[in-house]
Amino acid sequence: MTTSAPAARSFSVADFDFSLPEALIAQHPVAERSASRLLDATGAQPGDRIFRELPGLLQPGDLLVFNDTLVIKARLFGEKASGGKFEILIERVLLPHEALDGSGQEVVAHIRVSKKPQPGGLLHLAGGLKGGGFDAVFIDRWPDDNGQLFRLRLTGPAGETPYELMARHGHVPLPPYITHADDADDERRYQTVFARVPGAVAAPTAALHFDEGVLAALEARGVQRASVTLHVGAGTFAPMKTERIEEHVMHHERYAIPPQTIQAIADCRARGGRVVAVGTTTVRTLESWAKTGELQGDTDIFITPGFDFRVVDLLITNFHLPKSTLMMLVSALAGHEPIMALYRHAVAQGYRFFSYGDAMLLARTTTR
Repeated sequence: MTTSAPAARSFSVADFDFSLPEALIAQHPVAERSASRLLDATGAQPGDRIFRELPGLLQPGDLLVFNDTLVIKARLFGEKASGGKFEILIERVLLPHEALDGSGQEVVAHIRVSKKPQPGGLLHLAGGLKGGGFDAVFIDRWPDDNGQLFRLRLTGPAGETPYELMARHGHVPLPPYITHADDADDERRYQTVFARVPGAVAAPTAALHFDEGVLAALEARGVQRASVTLHVGAGTFAPMKTERIEEHVMHHERYAIPPQTIQAIADCRARGGRVVAVGTTTVRTLESWAKTGELQGDTDIFITPGFDFRVVDLLITNFHLPKSTLMMLVSALAGHEPIMALYRHAVAQGYRFFSYGDAMLLARTTTR
């Protein structure tokens, strides 16, 4: 007599909800990056540690994979020709071959304004050209006529690139749950110490805990390093709008993986090491490559319980929003019930949540 395997559990968005006191939402980072707390979930019982203890939790020969994206100052304020005020959040700078005119001056943005501009309409940003700022021409919706984003062409003085214009006039795009206006400390701390490739509008927050001391200790421990690039989009904060997980439409994010990282993963496997993803953005990048074989492009991968992980063994991550796609990702990796128990433990122990909050170390399980 044979017996069939039990059917996989079906989840709804409500299964990823939890109660979070508002006081635990971190509004500012701790004074030292590596002084944040680390919930070690790799053993039989959760361990409450400090992040600088991470090197001792990894093994010589393990491979840490970081996301080296650099957060751009993508939030800009301005006014229309009619005088109406608005705010834009630049989601991505279009590559020359993606732009209508090949200029490299086109961007895709969210616009918060009482009445959307018409095609050809002029938007004055940061005071406009007369006030030392610059202008943008509204082209159309993106990626099509029904798109939620808008295509703009920036017209700065002296041919400045969109990145240069944002660096000079923009604001740090802090997450919606951080209530203070961005300041000089945010410019420094909402950025990893190894940020290299500009393009993100949200930080790969798990990597914010690393400082030079931790990196040196990891090297001394024999832990290897590699990098990928995924430009985190504002969609990472978008709430789920459906109760049925399978009906959710994921946002797209641009990624790239250098060939040397693929080789580093192969070498790690050959020596019996583990691939440790630093952040969910790194997980999404590596598993997108494993799924498609593509080293660069856009990904809308949606990782939910039952997902077959092909690259990632361990994950360093911050604590995520209730009912979010990232709660589903970590549950896919470490199991739904264990994750919900860990979150209850974190709340009870007063861990700090979200972008400026504390971190956890998770191991991939075979039981979902």
